[in-house]
Amino acid sequence: MLAIAAGAMAPAAEDEGLSMPGTESQKAFDLLDERFPQGNSQGAEARLVFQAPDGERVTAQGNRTAVEETLGSLEGGSQVASASDPYETGAVSEDGTIAYSTVTYTADVIDLTEATKSALEDAAEQARNAGLTVEIGGSALDADEAPGGTTELIGVAVAAVVLVLALGSLVAAGLSLLTAFMGVGIAFGLVSALAAPLGLTSTVAILALMLGLAVGIDYALFITSRYRDERAKGSEPEEAAGLAVGTAGSAVVFAGATVFIALVGLGVVGIPELTKMGMGGAGAVALAVLVALTLVPALFGFFGRRVLPRALRKASQPKSERARRAAGRLGLGARWARFVLRRPVAVLLVAGLCLGAVAVPALSLELGLPGDESKSVETTQRRAYDLLSDGFGPGFNGPLTVVVDLSESTDTRAAADVVVKTMESVDGVASVDDPVLSKDEDTAIITAVPETAPNSGETKQLVHTLRDTAPGIRAETGAGVLVTGMTAMNIDISEAMSDALIPYLAVVIGLAVLLLLVVFRSVLVPVKAALGFLLSVGAAFGVLVAVFQWGWAADLLGIEQTGPVMSLMPILIIGIVFGLAMDYEVFLLSRMRETYVHGASPGEAIVSGFRHSGRVVAAAAIIMVSVFAGFVGMNSPTIQTMGVGLASAVAFDAFVVRMAIVPAVLALLGHRAWWLPRILNRVLPNVDIEGETLNRTVPASVTAPDPTVPGQAAWRPAVGRD
Repeated sequence: MLAIAAGAMAPAAEDEGLSMPGTESQKAFDLLDERFPQGNSQGAEARLVFQAPDGERVTAQGNRTAVEETLGSLEGGSQVASASDPYETGAVSEDGTIAYSTVTYTADVIDLTEATKSALEDAAEQARNAGLTVEIGGSALDADEAPGGTTELIGVAVAAVVLVLALGSLVAAGLSLLTAFMGVGIAFGLVSALAAPLGLTSTVAILALMLGLAVGIDYALFITSRYRDERAKGSEPEEAAGLAVGTAGSAVVFAGATVFIALVGLGVVGIPELTKMGMGGAGAVALAVLVALTLVPALFGFFGRRVLPRALRKASQPKSERARRAAGRLGLGARWARFVLRRPVAVLLVAGLCLGAVAVPALSLELGLPGDESKSVETTQRRAYDLLSDGFGPGFNGPLTVVVDLSESTDTRAAADVVVKTMESVDGVASVDDPVLSKDEDTAIITAVPETAPNSGETKQLVHTLRDTAPGIRAETGAGVLVTGMTAMNIDISEAMSDALIPYLAVVIGLAVLLLLVVFRSVLVPVKAALGFLLSVGAAFGVLVAVFQWGWAADLLGIEQTGPVMSLMPILIIGIVFGLAMDYEVFLLSRMRETYVHGASPGEAIVSGFRHSGRVVAAAAIIMVSVFAGFVGMNSPTIQTMGVGLASAVAFDAFVVRMAIVPAVLALLGHRAWWLPRILNRVLPNVDIEGETLNRTVPASVTAPDPTVPGQAAWRPAVGRD
């Protein structure tokens, strides 16, 4: 309650903008802030775009009067720095039908008051009443996406239904949801409380909400399921709770630690916003683990037998008889495992080829950052973007800001003129504005408009071409040239993400192999897990390209504009999905290893793992997919991309990799799957996530060998095997 109250009372965070320290774009922004202290290089700005009625021009006297009166109503307004006159600046299209005014503000976007925004909208409405079409572009009306909505509620509703079906008890299902909501509430409150001092955006809060809800439900489900299994075997409530926390709880700690490490590791990329998203998500996961280990077992005592399924609550036979019957039943998970054991090669080929086919579009992955062009056509920002493209060319919405450092030039104005002429001579530049010098004339700002759209490959090449002219200009005039602007910044961030993708993937894969090597004391199990992770991530990237670049099913998902994939998404998805993939790997294989080290054959171990964990893992995956998919309906392109990417990645990893490829590979490897060299056996620590030390006897879950399953041997004690 304290965290929620602190979050509710905390002030809103300041919008620090997307930055990438060390890039040329960021260096230019920093130089502008230093040399133009009265300005704000990344401050709030609006563009009022005026279109004359059909058959008229904005230069006609009546329309011109309406435009000037509209702009006059803004001048002198609170937080307004300036409002340019399109007739003086030449901001009128060649055919005279469209004009625009740039309105600059003294405050950042987050600091704009509602009165300031209302004055802007009222001014636009004034011009509309005069017969003009008016749209508002720029950042002034941008608003953070608020968590909550219809689609998210649908996702939670699906999770609730799955919990009831999987657990067979409304109380047990409600327990998982209650504890997840408690963890999410605390995490969301803390993120909100720390938003102002740490500069956390709404995207950080939504990611914390998304991850905290998904893993919170899953972790509570795993511990609850193990508790019910122990009660079905005849354990007393206190003993069953201890065994559940000591076994499934240990797996929850390890699984949560992998997600936490992967998310915190996002900080090595060097983008502050990505670091904040990783830290926010990691905090939510850590809270979910703590809640699962403390509140969940406490609620077992509070709810008593109501946590158990109805059949077990009403059972009258002795506990040993109930245990015997429970052990003898074979569910869908065990039957599926036996099917895979009979046809491991066919299952492996079909699953691998299907994932490979889905991953093919990933070869065409293009990275970028969404702008107004990705917004709904129902928004005024998108309509303003389209009007400016029609009137002034597609590159007009992505101008390049050329910052010229004249501190070492002897003739500053002559040097600035040389830069202008050089820029004008470059192919792909539509126009170059006159330079604007700082008060001390040691810095000049030149705006260059490309001929092509902001996210096009031609504009990306143009930025590199302009930067290639810098050495020649410095040699001739002594002036330093830096190319920046939001378009250039987006290009720099996208390239940095592309460069960091493979190294980060290598780090994550290496971490996965090391952790699983310690946990399962096997060489081949970690390698198999890492390769499966690559398949699921590749397939998820293929879905992102197909949906967001190629437009497949875009209308169904409410995506109105295709384009490059959000540049932060691949690394973010890798970090999150790595941890979640290890969740399923641990929960599924820990039961297999528990059975194997107690003497069962490899085939028996696979069947036992699926019999005890298959349904729970499937339910957990459906819940997580539902929660992630629930965020696809939000208007933010960032959140939409995140929802589609995470939902598809979890679905592929849980249902194709962990439940098809993993048992098929284990069946083919047999005893070799659990092989560990002697030297590693002596060096590696013994991490007992299966809770073997809690129960030295052969568990009731070990069933007799099935002679119909190839490769199953008679049961024998596992003397010296581990």
